[in-house]
Amino acid sequence: MRYCKACVMPDTKPDLSFNAEGVCDACQSAALKNTIDWSAREAEFKELVEKFKTKDGSKYDCIIPVSGGKDSTYQAYLVRQWGLNPLLVHFEPTVRTELGRKNLENIRQFGDVVELKKNPETYKKMAVEGFRRVGDHEWPNHVGIFTFPVRLAVAYNIPLIIWGENSQLEYGGPKAARMKNTLDRRWLEEFGGLLGLRVDDMLGVGGITKEDLVPYRYPSEEELKAAGITGVFLGYYFKWDARPQVELVKQYGFSAKEDGPVECTYLNYENLDEATYAVHDLLKFVKFGFSRATDHACLDIRNGRITREEGVKLVQEFDGKRPRKAIAEFLKYSGMSEAEFDAVVDSFTDKALFETDETGTLKRDEAGDLIKRYQEY
Repeated sequence: MRYCKACVMPDTKPDLSFNAEGVCDACQSAALKNTIDWSAREAEFKELVEKFKTKDGSKYDCIIPVSGGKDSTYQAYLVRQWGLNPLLVHFEPTVRTELGRKNLENIRQFGDVVELKKNPETYKKMAVEGFRRVGDHEWPNHVGIFTFPVRLAVAYNIPLIIWGENSQLEYGGPKAARMKNTLDRRWLEEFGGLLGLRVDDMLGVGGITKEDLVPYRYPSEEELKAAGITGVFLGYYFKWDARPQVELVKQYGFSAKEDGPVECTYLNYENLDEATYAVHDLLKFVKFGFSRATDHACLDIRNGRITREEGVKLVQEFDGKRPRKAIAEFLKYSGMSEAEFDAVVDSFTDKALFETDETGTLKRDEAGDLIKRYQEY
């Protein structure tokens, strides 16, 4: 593993590239953000508002996909400041937390909320299959959050969908994706977390039928064209920075976790709505040798809040720790035993990144966590 010279992101991150100086493209993008004329981008957003705002107030002006988290609360707040009347569209998470429920209720001050209460049995079959097949139980959630709002936009004839950050710009990825301002089917399939698995691959799993998969199917090109759907990233128009945005939305009732950070990182305001999400972060760690704490440390380094040395310490303290609460929730939800769970996790673990004994068995420290081979940052 080789780490970025500016932040702490390793070269095992999919789609990440390094320049000749050993700096990752996410850090290059962060530097680029400081050269953007944000006043001009704001003027572009004003044009967008004028184009899509309903003149007679007879329908919603746009759709905002929301979880109730800090990003979607900020999105809903901001578009309200610009005079848009949004329809907030929510895809029910895998295992909702009480804090998530509270924040979802809070977001209603910015607009009406439509929620898809998913068929729990179909979703669970897909979650377990996603976990076993591609190492991600959140696979159907990633599909639903990107697909259901678009289906609703077509059905309600609301042509503008406003997403939040462009993750390729914030976390690194192909230049074409980083500079793109639209989220379409291709973006979803390449960067939306589908991991090469397609919706039709779920047909027949536990008896899942074509009808069961309706909310997970992206509209056809004909439907999108007929409705004139445009999906844009708000982070293209306004410089995205989570920490000040969190402080702002707290003033409007958003609640962070008060009893410490969430599992797998050092922050207390990420992934608050879903009780099992840290399982996703664990699988990310065993596949690529980094996880949520690395993502957050890199953002804090790029935004000048901490030094690279401080970032290294945070990663070493929080990355790769077994998320015991999330695992317990997932075992209860899925019906799997811990031994079955660990067998799946081990099957996705890249042994080139972690220490093994002479038999090839993965080594673990006293806390039961894997030991990385490459820890020279």
